[in-house]
Amino acid sequence: MSFMFNPYPYDDPDAVNHVAISAGLREAVTTDTAATARRVLADAKKLIADKGRCVLGIDGYVSAPMDRLRGLIELLAATEGVTARSLSTAGLYLPEDALHDKLLPYLPEDRETDPPLLYGRLYKEGLEGLMDPEKIKAMAAEVEEFRRSGQGLLILFGNGALIDALLPLCGLRLFIDMTQKRTILNIRSGSAGNLGFTERRSPNEMIRHSYYVDFEALMAHRGRLAREEKIDYYLTGDDPDKIQALPIPALKELFGAMVRQPLRCRPVYIEGVWGGFYVKRLRHLPDEMKNCAWVFDLIPMEVSIVAEDRGLELEFPFYFFVQITGEKLMGRKAHQKFGGYFPIRFNYDDTYHSSGNMSIQCHPDGDYVRENNGELGRQDESYYMVVTGQEAKTYCGFRKDADVEEFIEKARRAEKYGEGFDHDQYVYSEPSRPGMQFLIPAGTIHASGRNQLILEIGSLTIGSYTYKMYDYMRKDLEGNLRPIHTYHGDKVLRRDFREPWVKENLIQQPRTLREGEGFVETIVGEHGLLYFSLRNVRFPDRYTDETTDRFHVLVLVEGERCLIRSLTDPSKSFTQNYLDMVIVPAGFGPYEVVNQGVGVVTMHKTQLKDGFENE
Repeated sequence: MSFMFNPYPYDDPDAVNHVAISAGLREAVTTDTAATARRVLADAKKLIADKGRCVLGIDGYVSAPMDRLRGLIELLAATEGVTARSLSTAGLYLPEDALHDKLLPYLPEDRETDPPLLYGRLYKEGLEGLMDPEKIKAMAAEVEEFRRSGQGLLILFGNGALIDALLPLCGLRLFIDMTQKRTILNIRSGSAGNLGFTERRSPNEMIRHSYYVDFEALMAHRGRLAREEKIDYYLTGDDPDKIQALPIPALKELFGAMVRQPLRCRPVYIEGVWGGFYVKRLRHLPDEMKNCAWVFDLIPMEVSIVAEDRGLELEFPFYFFVQITGEKLMGRKAHQKFGGYFPIRFNYDDTYHSSGNMSIQCHPDGDYVRENNGELGRQDESYYMVVTGQEAKTYCGFRKDADVEEFIEKARRAEKYGEGFDHDQYVYSEPSRPGMQFLIPAGTIHASGRNQLILEIGSLTIGSYTYKMYDYMRKDLEGNLRPIHTYHGDKVLRRDFREPWVKENLIQQPRTLREGEGFVETIVGEHGLLYFSLRNVRFPDRYTDETTDRFHVLVLVEGERCLIRSLTDPSKSFTQNYLDMVIVPAGFGPYEVVNQGVGVVTMHKTQLKDGFENE
């Protein structure tokens, strides 16, 4: 798993949630940018009629089309005889050289330890920490003067227009949001940069900066504004021509309806040098895609979630959905334990019919990422074998007789001098077969081999810390050598995770947990080092289950189609196709899963294990 540096520009049309949207909610949603501008101006005119003036605040996520909406509102105001002028927050930020120096602790430039400058430290000082306090005071004074003696409409717009110092001065407040995929694509196209900076650097530099600083600041800002109902309208901004506006009560009504039923996110598809073709063919991805290496089906910070009803479609960042529905979605204990973050991430790694393996890699433990990156906890993973082809194998741990220090030295020489070596002499591997579950606690050397599709399930890290130890001197799809991180890998590598221990602890034999009428649920992976439990349920017809303040994630790994349906309200349901990942919210209660295809079904089920809150 890696940062989403280069998502493929494709919106999966099948990944939607059909929600019964009430007539009142439907009427509250605007359909496009023109309708949104008319709605906002109409509200502003009411305030002007009452007080003679209105301050409209338009805030937004990175790359949101705030200027587009502002310009249209000004144009409409002119046609309706309303005096309007604008004030941008762009000038509030610290000078670029001062901002660069301030952010160095979060975006270090040490190419000895991090040659491609991939990693950083999560920024926690908020939007105001990027701004000049005196400039904020001056802008607040200018807006106050307008509130005392101005006439017509003043539009205060830009990232940070609704910070604490300016929020009370705005009579009408909007926040334009963006999905993470569209934001990254906008940065890569050059249409967006970093907060406070006018210069455009390389896309990867700006994206790294965004992940550690801009996204962190704006996600927290957005969540607080919406949760505390400090904005009047939430706007969807991915399509500048189709900006939709929802009043905050309508947004919360919609999210409340969504969290009472099973849900699927809209995946992000990413090409890669080792990418395969199984998911590309299964989901009819565009022919122009070179391959599909990663499928971010449920990486909480990266994917979106779509509500649809009779042609009305609304798309939101999934993490924003989590910010609003957290406890109902995840359960009280999980919401408290993980600070409001969705605690498990899911994706597919596809090397099926590809040209090679994934890189030989490892991930850090909690102490390491907290100290170096300001993260919340360790990065554990697991691989479930969904489909395997000829000669497929999975790497996990060191061979029992491996000289680990020699391996590290050869990995360093490969990184520095391009000298290849036989990694199979050091890294243990097992032939892969469908249904095998590999556990990969932090520090485990591992990799997916070629010619298989794996379901990867991992612990919460807001960023991603994959320390590639060896990558066969491959170049990426842009012709650059792929980044290697032997410095960090050496620091976190578990030298003691070797073949005998791996076989006993990390490649477990399924053990029966419960049996019912025609179904068997087995634990396929559970260990003290991981806070989640991995299970399979096999059944020919149906099985029943229940969420008890703990969400489930169900993946149909063998079978054609299933219906996931509430036992107390059968209208709350989701029709799940092969390899769909479906969240069953913590408050869903008793439910059944019904096989709507032929043959025996295998459902892979993930949940937080018993006692997770005490670890």
